[in-house]
Amino acid sequence: MKISILDDYYDTIRHLPCFAKLAGHDVTVWNDHVQDTDTLAERLKDTEALVLIRERTKIRKPLLERLPKLKLISQRSVYPHIDLDDCTRLGIMLCSHQHADTPSVATVEMTWGLILSALRMIPQQMQSLKAGTWQMGIGRSLTGRTLGIYGYGRIGSAVAKIAQAFNMTVQVWGGEGTLERARADGITVAASRADFFATSDVISLHVRLYPATRGIITAADLALMKPTSLLVNTSRAPLIEPGALVAGLKAGRPGGAAVDVYEEEPVRDTTLPLLNMPNVICTPHIGYVTEEEYETHFTDVFEQIVAFDAGSPINVINTDVVRKP
Repeated sequence: MKISILDDYYDTIRHLPCFAKLAGHDVTVWNDHVQDTDTLAERLKDTEALVLIRERTKIRKPLLERLPKLKLISQRSVYPHIDLDDCTRLGIMLCSHQHADTPSVATVEMTWGLILSALRMIPQQMQSLKAGTWQMGIGRSLTGRTLGIYGYGRIGSAVAKIAQAFNMTVQVWGGEGTLERARADGITVAASRADFFATSDVISLHVRLYPATRGIITAADLALMKPTSLLVNTSRAPLIEPGALVAGLKAGRPGGAAVDVYEEEPVRDTTLPLLNMPNVICTPHIGYVTEEEYETHFTDVFEQIVAFDAGSPINVINTDVVRKP
């Protein structure tokens, strides 16, 4: 099969052990990021299987209709960036493992890296040291503080375990499934949504992005947070109501933020408000970007291609394609 891999910024994938799974196939790896439909249509005109890295490139109807040879899109996460109905109409199968049984250790680690960096002001202290002014302020400890986890799934539950090692109080909010899982694990469920936002010192978001969860964190929620509180987002930026986080930070609730995700990625605009706020730590969506996570991620992605090529597709999202003659 002719396979194309998009958005491999640092030419990492060809050097992973799992890349050997594609031996015998004609593989092209693109290391830049392009969203222009004409450019993508030209690049992918002969592609039969398309590999996507998370939601870096949007695969919409105008592009899909110009890819007559495309049979398969293989990825591992959710798919708000793909026009699924048009894939089905055009006979293009979408396969996505969606982390069904593997916790993202890398994202859990990144969450804690951001929490520690923000509360101890590590980036700001580094800049102060480099400027020759030594220390620039006093940080805050984790012990005794309350961590609020919005979304107690495979990542949120792992974050909670580490919080207990820091002697933090943990409380949870989210959908009914989240609350049931938390109660089953003996984790405190907040008395109410308002109480969750009002009493947490740190709130970390761990919710998948679906139409139903887009904008689920509102300006009213943020307005309830403490002036000393921290909001951490290693999930997806659109979980927060558009404009609400910047407005809330300017108003002083929450008091700070640590974010790894953005409305439009990659971020090239250095005037983006979040990048220029002294009470915000920003990283370029690296929560899952480790050698180990990539190996796990692309093992699943490539196994989906191998299974499709063998006539026994796995992890199929749009199963109507399978039923077509």
